[in-house]
Amino acid sequence: MNLKAAVVLISTPLILWIGALAASDPPAQHGELRQAYQRPANVPAPDDNPYSTAKADLGRTLFFDPILSGSRARSCASCHNPGLSWSDGLPRAIGEGQAPMALRAPTLLAIAWVDRLGWDGKFRDLESVAFAPITGKANMNLTESTLIERLSSIPGYVQAFADVFDGEGVTRRNIELALATFERSIVPGDTPFGRWIDGDETAIDLPAKRGFALFSGKARCAECHNGFAFTNGSFHDIGTGQGPDIGRGKLFPSSIQLQYAFKTPTLWDVARRAPYMHDGSVLTLEAVIDLYDRGGIERPSRSPLIKPLGLTRQEKSDLIAFLTALSSRPAPFEHPVFPR
Repeated sequence: MNLKAAVVLISTPLILWIGALAASDPPAQHGELRQAYQRPANVPAPDDNPYSTAKADLGRTLFFDPILSGSRARSCASCHNPGLSWSDGLPRAIGEGQAPMALRAPTLLAIAWVDRLGWDGKFRDLESVAFAPITGKANMNLTESTLIERLSSIPGYVQAFADVFDGEGVTRRNIELALATFERSIVPGDTPFGRWIDGDETAIDLPAKRGFALFSGKARCAECHNGFAFTNGSFHDIGTGQGPDIGRGKLFPSSIQLQYAFKTPTLWDVARRAPYMHDGSVLTLEAVIDLYDRGGIERPSRSPLIKPLGLTRQEKSDLIAFLTALSSRPAPFEHPVFPR
């Protein structure tokens, strides 16, 4: 399944449609706009890694097991904590030795609906992401061969891999498939906005409804944050990145537009996921809205979508009310039991 192609095909007409609706009375927009944010009936999975409960359970165990790090002290969940909306609440992720890394840990909420992954999009899919943090010296610092040796020495893991992968055993590819399957199961929880989308008119208040109209119109947020995943899956310079990290421009050095272009993140649980941006440089949602209202740093790579908005104080407050409605209440998460 080519999710990137799907995003391109869907997002362009959606942007035009939203722009046309922006001039209409806000209540008239709501019915039509709601359809664009409906929760899909099924979680997508690639043809070469179909979902199974057993595979997701194995991936879940691996995800939380610190055996995947060189020190046996860190796991995937160290940076993607379910209690912190599947991120870590830090400006920049922390790796082995408690040293800060270059970028912020992104949330995994709705990651199944995102195509290219990583702040600069260097990963083609979830399966290809898994071993980058595991083997990264600044991250989990464990070699592929050592990980396979460790897992292969634990009878419970050996049996689980044999059951899920028809006797193939512990291999890099099977570890990737299991982790990716679990990660695709990480979906947004019950939110006021989600209930409103489903027809509960009392789920959000009038300021949040006005904020949704602004989000979809004058504030232009939906030009990048659209659809159920609240992202177009693309990369933009929004006029905030500075310094040596130029985002997707590293991969496409001849492209002016991709200098300082970083992945559009999902907005699910956004009010609970401060600080913001790829480097955690913006501390509050209010500051994020102020940045977009100003239009960011003017430079050749800045996206043409980014320009001063002229938002009033009330409009900024309404946007905050809407964005807050995208957050679910923290829910208990059962920690897996590790085979040993």
